[in-house]
Amino acid sequence: MEMQQFHYDNKIVKNFLYATMFWGIVGMLVGLLLAFMFLFPNLTDGISWLSFGRLRPLHTNAVIFAFVGNAIFAGVYYSSQRLLKARMASDILSKINFWGWQLIIVAAAITLPLGYTSSKEYAELEWPIDIAIAAVWVVFGWNLIATILKRRQRHLYVALWFYIATFVTVAVLHIFNSLELPVSALKSYSVYAGVQDALVQWWYGHNAVAFFLTTPFLGLMYYFVPKAANRPVYSYRLSIVHFWSLIFIYIWAGPHHLLYTALPEWAQNLGVAFSIMLLMPSWGGMINGLLTLRGAWDKVRTDPVLKFMVVAITGYGMATFEGPMLSLKSVNAVAHFTDWIIAHVHVGALAWNGFLTFGMIYYLVPKLFKTKLFSIGLANLHFWIGTLGIIMYALPLYVAGFTQYSMWQQFNPDGTLVYGNFLETVTEIMPMYWMRAIGGTLYLTGMFVLIYNIIMTVKQGSPVEDELAEAAALERVSKHRTAGEGWHTWLERKPIQLTIGATIAILIGGIIQIVPTIMIESNIPTIASVKPYTPLELEGRDIYIREGCVGCHSQMIRPFRHEVERYGEYSKAGEYVYDHPFLWGSKRTGPDLHRLGKKYSDNWHFNHMYDPQSTSSGSIMPRYPWLITGKSSELDKSMTEKKMEVMIKLGVPYTEEDIANAQANMLAQGAQIEQNLYTDPDFANTYEADKKYAAENGEDFIEMKNREIVALIAYLQRLGTDISVKSEQQ
Repeated sequence: MEMQQFHYDNKIVKNFLYATMFWGIVGMLVGLLLAFMFLFPNLTDGISWLSFGRLRPLHTNAVIFAFVGNAIFAGVYYSSQRLLKARMASDILSKINFWGWQLIIVAAAITLPLGYTSSKEYAELEWPIDIAIAAVWVVFGWNLIATILKRRQRHLYVALWFYIATFVTVAVLHIFNSLELPVSALKSYSVYAGVQDALVQWWYGHNAVAFFLTTPFLGLMYYFVPKAANRPVYSYRLSIVHFWSLIFIYIWAGPHHLLYTALPEWAQNLGVAFSIMLLMPSWGGMINGLLTLRGAWDKVRTDPVLKFMVVAITGYGMATFEGPMLSLKSVNAVAHFTDWIIAHVHVGALAWNGFLTFGMIYYLVPKLFKTKLFSIGLANLHFWIGTLGIIMYALPLYVAGFTQYSMWQQFNPDGTLVYGNFLETVTEIMPMYWMRAIGGTLYLTGMFVLIYNIIMTVKQGSPVEDELAEAAALERVSKHRTAGEGWHTWLERKPIQLTIGATIAILIGGIIQIVPTIMIESNIPTIASVKPYTPLELEGRDIYIREGCVGCHSQMIRPFRHEVERYGEYSKAGEYVYDHPFLWGSKRTGPDLHRLGKKYSDNWHFNHMYDPQSTSSGSIMPRYPWLITGKSSELDKSMTEKKMEVMIKLGVPYTEEDIANAQANMLAQGAQIEQNLYTDPDFANTYEADKKYAAENGEDFIEMKNREIVALIAYLQRLGTDISVKSEQQ
């Protein structure tokens, strides 16, 4: 048998590893800054691009797509070449993948702090960047599949199955969730509205966790754990069951993020049923990973690579046990909108993704530089600091979540809420936020230890960018199953059929859940009194989106006694038919706003945005002075008509007259709010003084009716007022 010599491309792996570590530091630093903003809300006072609402999506995107994303590419490029006994099909495609991904991350780091966001969880980037993501992802998949087709290893190992499923599913999820109509170069509206938008978003959001944060890492687990332990995978049969059941079931589970909401009951119940089933394949994978280490536990005690991987797999098991439990309606009623969810997410992110990435880095760098790790002691120090950081981060937030729910739902004997003021719950959990910040600091400290250890390892080694390898070329075999060949063994040598099978498996659940909700109008009953937003309210809603208010406030009142008593009539599906995008939120750092309209005066909202502590003592909401004073406060009305025209294309019933009169209507509504503000003597005196000062100094003066704060007030005062509710519930 003729042997062929070739070279593995290690340079692309090295580049992605460097990017992983760099963006990991950036993403975690931003996360730590956000943690301290809970303790010091005005830490970045007056700097719009450093406000909490704008930095939060930067943190999630940096950690998920920059840190974890680069780690995925590093691991896939390294393991695929060795599993396929072939260099990547195209060095050029590899480079496009690397530099394209870094440019996308930089674009996100610039646009998100500037307020360019779609507001959709894990999909906040605007439409040009979405297109770039799709293009670079296709380049990655093209390169991977082309390499598979030119392989020298006949059967595809289990890790490659997960890589293929990841490529196909992420492409489908990203494209369908990101369908939007552009208004301008960095502004668009989702083609879906309200309930449909929520379902599609959480079909994407849950499965972004499944197929970006889970399946590729399972592939990495199936490669790196056996390699590091020098042991075969525990069970080949279990890996088959794990793979197919996981990718089929996972795609159905998205609706468990929307329990007790306005989503149709049948869709909620489907999500619950499949989420419970998800426990079995998830734990099958965890068991397969841990039992691979049978007979290698002595090595685990001394090898930091395996230590990180054991905790990573354990974290995966904990998170994938908790996920199905959280999908039970009785448990979800307690946890949803609380800090319990934040703890749950970070157990997966910090332990499963973070620790597996760290283990992979400690394993790969010495091999790429033909040396030993600089310091086993520092790696062990990183392990223990990181583990303690995870514990100190997560446990206090579990306590905070239980505390929040317990306080929210307590009633006095006379039927009134014990804790009627939402801020009472915030004050109670501040010690937990302090512990969370300390835990995050420890975890980040461990990351700096890793960086130092890796720098010193690189310095003492010598890079091998083109690693010589040798393997025999594939010989032709029958396209059909041979005698005694199992169906899956046959499938493992047929990558096209395997890819088609995986695609069918992930499409079934999405089609059955999403198509009826979008196509069958009776699923979303209309309410005659619900009207489109006025032009000024539409502009105010866009400001609300830009400032990331949805990160702390929900707009979804669930049909629970304590929520109806606290916030007002529970939310109806038909109230959201003109909401592009939906803004139901995922976490209540502040109270729900769906019935906020007319509850407070315009003056209250004005003062609350300028200085929240002046209206709500103990509030941890930051100030938004740039909406009120300075040149930045001037409302840009130049795109209002264009926005309304796009909304018409999306089915919002604006008329030609509405568009023609948009500017006049905005001025009239703004003038009315300005007049309302004059009822506050402090406002009137300050405003008139500012006007006089501008006139005396020849400066341009922005009329209050033309400032962003007025548009935002208009939107807030509209919320929940389209349907008739009992006065005592408002």
